[in-house]
Amino acid sequence: MNPRLIFVFFLLSCFASHAQAEAENTTSQEIAYNAEKAKKYGADDYGMKKYVFAFLKRGPNRDLSKEKATELQAAHMQNIGKMAQEGKLVLAGPFFGNDDLRGIYIFDVESLEEAKALTETDPAIQAGSLVMELKEWYGSAALKEVNEIGQTLAKKSIVD
Repeated sequence: MNPRLIFVFFLLSCFASHAQAEAENTTSQEIAYNAEKAKKYGADDYGMKKYVFAFLKRGPNRDLSKEKATELQAAHMQNIGKMAQEGKLVLAGPFFGNDDLRGIYIFDVESLEEAKALTETDPAIQAGSLVMELKEWYGSAALKEVNEIGQTLAKKSIVD
């Protein structure tokens, strides 16, 4: 099965499992709709919104010296931090293993073109070390809280 489909099914099953657990834990209380948060996060009537997934793949230019690869990785991480601070990047992370599929970005943007412009700011893309495949995705608007919550959980910065 396609690794991207497996990942999407995994995400959906996580949301479904969480929703089921929440439903079981809230049998005696109703979940209250929060219009303010829905508006803040751009949620539709189902609490969902459109994002753009970027699948980071191994690029053609991978034969860098250790020193250059380390420099490029640092610049790549700084760019990730910048996009997250701008509110354009909702989620990012590498995949385990050494396959051609290296990681993902989830962008909070209106179009594939905007996501493409953001990916082109990535030094690893510019150097040809990574290439990206973009795909529109419909998911929970609550993902927009991930970066804020994540900052409260990290003892160390991955950017510095």
